[in-house]
Amino acid sequence: MSRISKKPISISNNVELSVDPNEITVKGPLGTLRQPIPGDLVKVERNGGLLQVNTLDSSKHAHSMSGTIRSLISNMVIGVTAGFERKLNVVGVGYRVQAAGDTLNMNLGFSHPIAYKMPVGIRVETPSQTEIVIKGVDKQQVGQVAAELRAFRPPEPYKGKGVRYSDEVIVLKETKKK
Repeated sequence: MSRISKKPISISNNVELSVDPNEITVKGPLGTLRQPIPGDLVKVERNGGLLQVNTLDSSKHAHSMSGTIRSLISNMVIGVTAGFERKLNVVGVGYRVQAAGDTLNMNLGFSHPIAYKMPVGIRVETPSQTEIVIKGVDKQQVGQVAAELRAFRPPEPYKGKGVRYSDEVIVLKETKKK
């Protein structure tokens, strides 16, 4: 069995959890998340303030799914209580970002500005013209939006200009010498 799925998930008092054979719903102060679960491979049991994920058979696929489902449920509980955030930095002369409601306006050196509309459940903040903070309840959705914003202008290897994660390290290449 997956070693990850053996560890129980602790549920705080402000989180409501409903477990069906094919779906789990987590409701907390920041929102509600749903996750389908393979009912033929994995069983989710609640024992007081703990949640345990068990396999129904001994197949390799069931073991791998038990660890995956346990991690997804744990991220759902963290998301509805604390939330997730991802920070991006914009590096380059004249590169600017500005949040306007649920739209992020970006000037990234192209001939046109880029207006990116945030999906439902995602908030964006710009503390300065070169910083982007993406916040949300769903960890996967926050990461996907951050990856899509970075893809507009990924950091280039010679000067490091572009959109990068705040904890990303860019190794710059040496320029051609005569």
